[in-house]
Amino acid sequence: MVFVMTQQELLAIKQRFGIIGQSPLLNRDIEIAVQVARTDLSVLITGESGVGKEHFPKIIHAFSARKHGAYFAVNCGAIPEGTIDSELFGHEKGAFTDAKNEHKGYFEIADGGTLFLDEVGELPLQTQVRLLRVLETGEYLRMGSAQVRKTNVRVVAATNLNMRQAIEDGRFREDLYYRLNTVEIRVPALRERKEDIPLLFRKFAVDFCNRYQMPPLSLNEEATMLLQNSYWRGNIRQLKNLAEQIAVIEMDHQINAETLRKYLPKEENRQEIVLRTPTRESGKDYSHEIGILYNMVMQNKKDLEELKGLLMSGEHESVRPHEHEITPPTITITPSETTARKPIEAEDIESSLRVEDGERERIIKALELSGGNRKVAAQKVGLSERTLYRKIKEYGL
Repeated sequence: MVFVMTQQELLAIKQRFGIIGQSPLLNRDIEIAVQVARTDLSVLITGESGVGKEHFPKIIHAFSARKHGAYFAVNCGAIPEGTIDSELFGHEKGAFTDAKNEHKGYFEIADGGTLFLDEVGELPLQTQVRLLRVLETGEYLRMGSAQVRKTNVRVVAATNLNMRQAIEDGRFREDLYYRLNTVEIRVPALRERKEDIPLLFRKFAVDFCNRYQMPPLSLNEEATMLLQNSYWRGNIRQLKNLAEQIAVIEMDHQINAETLRKYLPKEENRQEIVLRTPTRESGKDYSHEIGILYNMVMQNKKDLEELKGLLMSGEHESVRPHEHEITPPTITITPSETTARKPIEAEDIESSLRVEDGERERIIKALELSGGNRKVAAQKVGLSERTLYRKIKEYGL
């Protein structure tokens, strides 16, 4: 049975922790935070920068049995790599040059409470090993000490990184990821909760107008639509900054779409509804695919230039097919193809590698230049041997 809170309970939590919005995704995240707070499970909060991840560790602590204990938030990305171990686990006097006194770390002073590790993906690998140990056993060592210490701390972590990619890149330990990610709370991006954007803007506008003693600020319908269909790469933080700029700079506080566009980044001004309104069924960002295609084109261009340079350098003179009749044992070339093919000339390469038959011709020429050696030919055209074999079969070479 799914845990569900009443609207009154949700509203009370939002008011208590300063959360604005009615998005079902946001409401579900709050319900999960309240439900998991009753346990001691580790929680990983994920989401883009500026979505408000910092609210959820506070909710978890407030509704847990540790609510009367200490709560500390540590920004792992803001602490230098050389001192992060000391900050988290403490150090003994003389542990390093500047250690003139002993120092208690967060795991010691937060004993019995909750420790929020923000930007946990920025931790050095050595510190990740120490963190894994304390999560699994509750034990840790101060820097410069051999005495094992115990702690009873609830850890809630947050990150805006793609943790799967960080693991593949060797920047984050997979075992630590699974230890932290016992329960995951994914905070939605602002563009995923469009219905909340006008509410948030109105709240920020009222706050700033009151602070700077400005008249009330309002958006017309067209401006509201533009606001909702913008991409908001910086999420709530970006929306808040925009509201403050408009409140201070604009003399006319009846804001239309034309005025609003002046404060939006250019990429968010252009084709907002068509390109920046992902749906559950078809919302995709093709920037990654475009990058792959661009890299493929540039690699083909690089391969072509290398092949031209090889031919023009004269290295092909010793391996011209008409001078050395080497027939690859597994490649069959029909007599008509052999007699019809001209000797390789450097100035003819670029014109012959057309889009429709460029790859086939490149493979043929590479095989000729390598004397039928498939491994060498594969290197010349930038393919693996397996892929080259498949291409040879595909093109009937």
